[in-house]
Amino acid sequence: MFKYPKVNYIGNKEKIAKWICDQFPTDAETLFDAFSGGCSLSYEAKCRGLEIYTNDILKINYHIANALVKNNSTLLDKNDIEIIFKGEPFEGFMFKNYSEVYFFPQECKELDLYRQNIELLKSEEKKSLAFALMRRAMIRKMPYSRFTLNWDKIVQLRDEEYSYKKYKRRRAYHNQSFKHHFLQNLNEYNQAVFNNDKNNIAYNDDIFNLLETVKADIIYLDPPYTGTMNNYFGFYGLVDDFITSEVTKPFENNFVNKNSAIELFDKLFSKLNNFKYWYLSYNNSSFPSKNELLYLLGKYSDNVEVIERKHNYQITGKNKKEKNKEFLFIVKNENYKETIKENYATAEL
Repeated sequence: MFKYPKVNYIGNKEKIAKWICDQFPTDAETLFDAFSGGCSLSYEAKCRGLEIYTNDILKINYHIANALVKNNSTLLDKNDIEIIFKGEPFEGFMFKNYSEVYFFPQECKELDLYRQNIELLKSEEKKSLAFALMRRAMIRKMPYSRFTLNWDKIVQLRDEEYSYKKYKRRRAYHNQSFKHHFLQNLNEYNQAVFNNDKNNIAYNDDIFNLLETVKADIIYLDPPYTGTMNNYFGFYGLVDDFITSEVTKPFENNFVNKNSAIELFDKLFSKLNNFKYWYLSYNNSSFPSKNELLYLLGKYSDNVEVIERKHNYQITGKNKKEKNKEFLFIVKNENYKETIKENYATAEL
C-alpha cells in the first residue's frame, strides 16, 4: 500500500480519511473532492481504486493534487534536483516582497533562485512535485507551520535558545535550509506516486465554476469550517505568491465569514445535481450548526443522515480538543440522473 507523505496541512483529514472512505457506497466509481486542500482524502480514495477529480482554489493545493493524485508515474530524479538547486541566489520577487516579513533576506534570495529553476523542469508533474516539496520546506522553516505570524515573532521562535527556555525544545529544523528539507522529504514524495489505472484530474478553480462541468458518483465537500481558525489564504497564500511571483488577493466564496456562510452553503447544495452521493465534513465548533446544515440539506433531499466521531485538530487548544467532534453528512440525491461523465481539465496556472 502506498503512503500519503508528510504535507502539514491545517484541517487535513489524514487521520480520518479511511473512516470517511469506509462510508462510500460500493457502487461508486468516481469521486469529486471539491475542496481538496492537502489531498489526504483524495489520496486515500485513489488507493481504493476510485477515479479522482480534485479541486482547490489555492494554486499550491492544485500542485499537491497534480503531484500526488493526478500524477501516476512521474518522479523527480537526480538531474531534476541538480536543475532546481543550481546557480547563485538573487534578489527577485520573494526578496523584494518578503525579506524580513517571513524569511531572512538570504533565504528569500534562495527561494527566488529555486522558483526560477523549477520552471526549467521538463513536465508539469515534475514542477508540481517540486512545488509540493518546496512548500513542505517553507512550512518546516515557519513556526506553527502557517504564514500568519509577524516577523518579530518568527525571529523569536526561530531562536533555538529562546525556544528551549520557553518550550524545552530547540526546534532546530526551523533553521535548516530549504534544500535540506526538500531533500529530506524527496524519497517520501517520490514513493507516494503510483498508478491506479484511472484518469485522475486536478482542477484549480472556484468551486462554483465547476459544479455544472464535473460529474461524479460522489462529491466530497470539506470547505473551511466557518467560525474556526480557517483562513487558508492567510495560512498558505504566500506559497501561491511564490509560485506566481505576484502578490495574490484573497478569493471570494471562501466560507470564512459567518454573515455569508448559510447563503454560500445553500447556493452550494442547490447546484449538486451532477452527483449521486454527497458527503460533507464539518465540525461541532463551526457555523452553521449541525441542525442548520441538516435543514439546508433537507431542502434538496429527503435522504440525509449524519454520523460523527471524535477528531482533534492540532491547531485547537487543549480544552477544545476534548470536545471536538467531526460530523459527516451523507446525502443520497434523489434528483440524480445517470449521465455520461465528462470532465475537462480547465485549470489555468
